[in-house]
Amino acid sequence: MEKLSGVEAVQRMQDFIERNIQNPITLRDLSQAAGYSPFHCARLFKEHTGKAPFDYIRTLRLSHAALKLRDEKVRVIDVAFDFVFDSHEGFTRAFSKEFGVTPHKYSKSPTPLYLFMPNPVRDRYLYFLKGERKVERKPESQSVFVQVIERPERKLILKRGVKAADYFEYVEETGCDVWGLLYSIKEALYEPIGMWLPDAFRAPGTSVYAQGVEVPADYSGVVPEGFELITLPACKLMVFQGQPFEDEHFDEAIADLWEVMNTYKPELYGFEWADEDAPRFQMEPQGYRGYIEARPVRQLNT
Repeated sequence: MEKLSGVEAVQRMQDFIERNIQNPITLRDLSQAAGYSPFHCARLFKEHTGKAPFDYIRTLRLSHAALKLRDEKVRVIDVAFDFVFDSHEGFTRAFSKEFGVTPHKYSKSPTPLYLFMPNPVRDRYLYFLKGERKVERKPESQSVFVQVIERPERKLILKRGVKAADYFEYVEETGCDVWGLLYSIKEALYEPIGMWLPDAFRAPGTSVYAQGVEVPADYSGVVPEGFELITLPACKLMVFQGQPFEDEHFDEAIADLWEVMNTYKPELYGFEWADEDAPRFQMEPQGYRGYIEARPVRQLNT
């Protein structure tokens, strides 16, 4: 399992970076976190993330800094020091080079940016490995929380794929940076979502699966190049939330929830599936809250 141990080492480095993003980080620190020599760590990290460790750290710090400038009334110099930049000038140069706008201008008028939001390398590796490994399914039934929510008319900023039917196919078509840009949109009503689009919401020659973020019905802000703004009508959604899980078992958590959803009878509770009314969507799998997915429904006449 040499490949897996290398992935785990990179995951330990990613975790260490995230915990210490506002502290100085050295290659020796990463070496101690991973349990390999500094040289081997640097090679493994670049191999699995596509970035050298300090390029990764710098880009991640700039993305965290952008969110702080977007959401808080803070001075640029304070944000620079918070994220371990030595000076206002150095931070401004780095921020401008990364995002094409100065931090001062961005803080005054936030526009969508391609934030760097790296995926855990262990999750991606285990997803592609799942066909080669035996998945130990839990014999006991898993409780799932179900509720119906109302969504008013709103708009959706989305980026379509070409043929993608799921998240990983979509990432192969569009790259990994769509999520970061969606996350940067200040006017977002909720967090970004991955979704399966009904025929009525698809454009000819585009994918079933897409990613987007909901914004108010009167949204008049920037629509990034390559994205679209569409209207979603008011609808009801049945939301399914599974139990918390270990992050590396995200694929099992999704499969467990789908097993429940595929046999669920909404008619018992006065509803029917209404898949043409709105996209079915999934939220980012995060172990602490359980996997969450929503499917449109209509209330039955009684």
